[in-house]
Amino acid sequence: MKEIFTPIADETISSLSMGDMVYLSGTIYTARDAAHKELACLLESGEPLPFDFNGQAVVYAGPAPARPGRPIGSVGPTTAGRMDTYSPLLISKGLKVMIGKGLRTKEVTGAIVKHHGIYFAATGGIAALMAKCVKSARLIAFEELGAEAIRELLVEKLPLVVAIDSTGRNLYESGRLEYCR
Repeated sequence: MKEIFTPIADETISSLSMGDMVYLSGTIYTARDAAHKELACLLESGEPLPFDFNGQAVVYAGPAPARPGRPIGSVGPTTAGRMDTYSPLLISKGLKVMIGKGLRTKEVTGAIVKHHGIYFAATGGIAALMAKCVKSARLIAFEELGAEAIRELLVEKLPLVVAIDSTGRNLYESGRLEYCR
């Protein structure tokens, strides 16, 4: 498997195809639906974002509290469709790399293609393994949202698969992946 690093360059995004398996290392940010709503409100009001989207990855996850001696608790992917209301706006403002599980709408796929992004799938049930990939975690925005607050995570070799590549090819629609609807 190929290891890629954040921030992810456009050339790296272009080199990845639907179905490719990768290890992702570097900084990623947690953001679920409540955080997405807050990010959209900041953008619509012209306020600065809590982190620069350029080349960074957002994982749709709300981590569990950390056990003693660990930076984070279980951190599994949330169903990506819950973010689809806000994703096209965020993608149009620079977000290119998303990590979740499950199908995306045509509007999100269109935004991924238009703005040269990518959507990685993390396997459901991977929460404990993902937590082992996290080397540090830091709260950076929306503390009032609890588990849905935005956290900056430093990850090492997080296993992912390209679900939608920058050309719009979709693993969920390819017939190469069995999943539950």
